[in-house]
Amino acid sequence: MEKTLISVIGGANVDLSATLEDTFIAADSNPGHIDVGYGGVARNIAHYLTLFGTRAQLLTVFGGDLFGGLLYDYCKQIGIDLHLSERESSLRSGLYLCINNRGGEMIAGVADTDAIMTITPEWLAKRFGEINTSDYVVVDTNVPEESIRWLMENVTVPLFIDGVSSTKARRVVDALSKAKLPYLHTFKLNLKEALYITNTQNYSDAAQQLLNLGIAHVYITLGSEGVYCRTATEETLFPALPVEIVNTNGAGDAFLAGVVYAHAKGIDFPKTAQYGLMAARTALLSPNAVNPDVANILL
Repeated sequence: MEKTLISVIGGANVDLSATLEDTFIAADSNPGHIDVGYGGVARNIAHYLTLFGTRAQLLTVFGGDLFGGLLYDYCKQIGIDLHLSERESSLRSGLYLCINNRGGEMIAGVADTDAIMTITPEWLAKRFGEINTSDYVVVDTNVPEESIRWLMENVTVPLFIDGVSSTKARRVVDALSKAKLPYLHTFKLNLKEALYITNTQNYSDAAQQLLNLGIAHVYITLGSEGVYCRTATEETLFPALPVEIVNTNGAGDAFLAGVVYAHAKGIDFPKTAQYGLMAARTALLSPNAVNPDVANILL
């Protein structure tokens, strides 16, 4: 049986994840431990989808430095299809640094993703023949706003978008406001992102505003409170699954990968969110952005 083909567009980074041993003290050296791993929202999603048994082709730009080589080789090693990606010798590779409290929850993060800004509409157009033959397309908002809009206007298969951060999630709103026929199959974002880009006070009002923009399916993750799912005709709040958190980095990526995988299996909305929650719970148990044990949970 032919595997589901999913194109995933966006960031690939080396992750530096620091977890404190005690209470954070600003402007000081804090004892803790640092883990180095491979991340980037799109790369993480492609990794999870590969673990789920789909054919995930990642469209990203790797830098020409040492990190770029390590990232590229690792992605090939785990089975991610890279034939639509490229390495650019003049660019430095993406880096992501996060600082977590001793409970594993992020205090702050810094993303250096300039390489991904080279994924322009022209860059995508050269690969569009293969992108649009996918069963699904997933993009993160590390890519430029005009590229998000181009995908909205040209992709004819279901398009899923991950909000990434409050400022970058705004690119989806801006893209929809300029699109010829504003429509998006699925938008996944967290509560902070949702409230920021809609200037609302609760997730229900935020979701309604997003639906009004032309988004068909909205998933707003609420951390320990679970996830709120909304379409024009139904809404559901699923509670979070109990877990002892090791690291929150990558949990949102796992959630969206689980949702996409559920759609590929023919699961109806909003039950797709339950797959996302199971994947996210497994991600929270790992110090790295991707927990390979997730395959044992969803398959």
